[in-house]
Amino acid sequence: MAIVVWLTVGLALWHFTIFVPERFWQGIIGALLGCIFGAMVSGLIYMVISGHGLNDTNMVTFIAAIPGTVAGAALVYWIGDRAGEPELEL
Repeated sequence: MAIVVWLTVGLALWHFTIFVPERFWQGIIGALLGCIFGAMVSGLIYMVISGHGLNDTNMVTFIAAIPGTVAGAALVYWIGDRAGEPELEL
């Protein structure tokens, strides 16, 4: 159940990326993957550290996925921003 919670948190917070300028690596799909991957990683780290199983869900399971979601989106944004737009040669 915890994996479903993390996936849902990543997906829910991904919707807020429309308020950020479009500089994500691979566009909005890259932002989606970054949010979901970050939520899964931070949620899993919390579960391993706390010693809970994947069936133990509570409000902290939800909150544990938020920093990873933000970090995943920020990483994908940073990669896309550094890549920049390709220059057109005429």
